[in-house]
Amino acid sequence: MKKLLFVFCCLFAISLAQASELKPWKGGATPPLALKDLAGKTHKLEDYRGKVVMVQFWATWCAPCLKEMPSMMRLEKKLAGKPFAILAINMGESEKDVKTFLDTKIKADFPILMDPDAQAIGAWKVFVAPSTFIVDPKGSIRHTLQGGAEWDEAEYLRAIGELLPK
Repeated sequence: MKKLLFVFCCLFAISLAQASELKPWKGGATPPLALKDLAGKTHKLEDYRGKVVMVQFWATWCAPCLKEMPSMMRLEKKLAGKPFAILAINMGESEKDVKTFLDTKIKADFPILMDPDAQAIGAWKVFVAPSTFIVDPKGSIRHTLQGGAEWDEAEYLRAIGELLPK
């Protein structure tokens, strides 16, 4: 686990230099996703068909993750009533650490999923925190962004809005 944390820290430093540009997905088929939230409820990506889903991988030690979470909550409010959901996947930390973070730093109002064995991280080929994937209503990844972003800015709203069912 310490090696994994070291690798993520190194990659995090690299991600700070990257632009926060939403890029078209070219990584192939959408990997499966079935993880439990902090209450023990399983969330499967396939259960969100018909919605645009932001799948975001994050960690409590990741400064850009901490910075962008409020913008994710604002994005969710701007898209209230529309078929949109956010699934935020913690990158291998303990449930206790994540709960403490959420109780003291950010009170996220979207599902926080746990990936204790880093299986989703591997399947989704995540190498940087944060890493975000925008999944269309049919379940296909359409866009990705590595690094932090202000998710309620016009360019992201437009890209997500274009995927919403008419």
